Amino acid sequence: MHPHIEDYALIGDEQTAALVSRDGSVDWLCLPRFDSPACFAALLGDEENGHWRLAPKGAGTCTRRAYRPGTLVLDTEWETDEGHIRVTDFMPQRDKAPDVVRIVEGISGRVTVRGTLRLRFDYGNVVPWVRRSDGHRVAVAGPDAAWLRSEPEVHTWGESFGTHSEFTVEAGESVAFVLTWHPSHHPRPELIDPHESLQHSVADWQAWADRCRYDGPHRDAVLRSLLTLKALTYAPTGGMVAAPTTSLPEEIGGVRNWDYRYCWLRDSTLTLNALVSAGYLDEAEAWRDWLVRAAAGDPAKLQIMYGLAGERRLPEQELTWLEGFRGSRPVRSGNDAVHQLQLDVYGEVVDSLALARRAGLHDKPHVWQLQLALLDFLHEAWREPDEGLWEVRGPRRHFVHSKVMTWVAADRTVRAMEEDPSLPGDLDRLRKLRDTIHQDVCERGYDTERGTFTQHYGSRELDAATLLIPRVGFLPPDDPRVIGTVDAVREELARDGLVRRYSTDLTVDGLPGDEGAFLVCSFWLADALHMTGRTKEARELFEHLVTLRNDVGLLAEEFDPRAGHQLGNFPQAFSHIGLVTTALTLFGTCDSGEAG
Repeated sequence: MHPHIEDYALIGDEQTAALVSRDGSVDWLCLPRFDSPACFAALLGDEENGHWRLAPKGAGTCTRRAYRPGTLVLDTEWETDEGHIRVTDFMPQRDKAPDVVRIVEGISGRVTVRGTLRLRFDYGNVVPWVRRSDGHRVAVAGPDAAWLRSEPEVHTWGESFGTHSEFTVEAGESVAFVLTWHPSHHPRPELIDPHESLQHSVADWQAWADRCRYDGPHRDAVLRSLLTLKALTYAPTGGMVAAPTTSLPEEIGGVRNWDYRYCWLRDSTLTLNALVSAGYLDEAEAWRDWLVRAAAGDPAKLQIMYGLAGERRLPEQELTWLEGFRGSRPVRSGNDAVHQLQLDVYGEVVDSLALARRAGLHDKPHVWQLQLALLDFLHEAWREPDEGLWEVRGPRRHFVHSKVMTWVAADRTVRAMEEDPSLPGDLDRLRKLRDTIHQDVCERGYDTERGTFTQHYGSRELDAATLLIPRVGFLPPDDPRVIGTVDAVREELARDGLVRRYSTDLTVDGLPGDEGAFLVCSFWLADALHMTGRTKEARELFEHLVTLRNDVGLLAEEFDPRAGHQLGNFPQAFSHIGLVTTALTLFGTCDSGEAG
């Protein structure tokens, strides 16, 4: 039986990540970067597409598993009739080459352990040539090479184009495995000591976790979300991927399957907010710097997403040999939404720059000129229809959220110039732009009959993104139009507090099928309830949302309230950002924008 999405845990080295299932199998790993082709792709196919399982012989899912406190080091335990073992999985912080370390430890009794390694490069499409070298196994295919070494040595044999091992561990014994990748034209990297690497990894992660300033309710959940965001950061550039996976479905068996292994500009404000408020200024500054580099250039060509280092070309293609997660086809690599016009990202970029200034991050040269260039573009472009926040693949519309965020871009620029008169720019022109956008949205994006902002001009459909109107300061929280919008979204798009982005029955988004409740939208509802004076209900909703995390504290993009399972790419940065930001809003100090 194929695992559910929530059956996986994450390990990573801040340059890539792997997913480990409850039965001890690494079913997803891209090397050497998050966006590289996978060498284990069983997550989107079957075992023949690549996986690495270590577990007691004949055993199924584990008895228990947990991260070591404040780390990304995963302990998975099985209690069998033979005895009790623990498998510790982690990826050491990288020096030159990426390593996956798996240590099997006997706790009691004498347990027979079975290991199966099937490397399949290019998303499970290429079977490598495997040979022995210096007592290790080396797999090579085209540009990729991977070394497997074990400690102590185990007996291995080839079977079904894989490497298999069987050994026993008694109480106090341990067996370590290290899988190391490198370009096939390079010599083998220097070998690491798996046990020393474990000690260093635990110490490094815990030292990072100790910097967390949040000390309110559900601190463990907040810290786990922050650790997850750290794990989704590409350390060499400071960029953060939306998720380490591609094509995990928004509906089982459906076609809403997208590649999220890239960096979205729209995540920038909420990411900065979460990192700054929790005390992680270095990470916030690295993300801000990535944002500035990515946004530099012609404002008319600002993209909604970029590669890990700011790459612009992310061509979408289908990986036809993979059957998809639980038969959910197609499986995609790349993302054609990169070509869409989404005007809200201009507001998110400018709002991020404003937040960075307020947080005291060191200002970068030419940032103000970049900001003015973005506003020059918006003077006319804000009137255009776009594809909107949710990247619909239907016709362009005048999305209310997109217009609100263009207002944010003008508003933050006006405020900066009012606070610092030395900043150059045409203040009167920017004030007029801000006021014109505000009037247009209130007149054309508000349904007076129903008392709510709508998804787009001239429509009656609702959109969960309008919950952000008070948060960004477009209208004060006590404005009747805000309260009416919150109530309408809650009534029509929410079920047990779980909020859908919009109704797929009413909205032509260019795609067939349905989707689950969007978790970040549910956190937005909690924020909006709190801002409109219903803090008790907001906290009750937050408490419910926390229970939707899996057993190791991770959230996907969506949740299916009928089936009770997570949906979409996993773990999802947006969902964890929502958890952190809402916790800080409800229970701690949170600089959440310029509302009011």
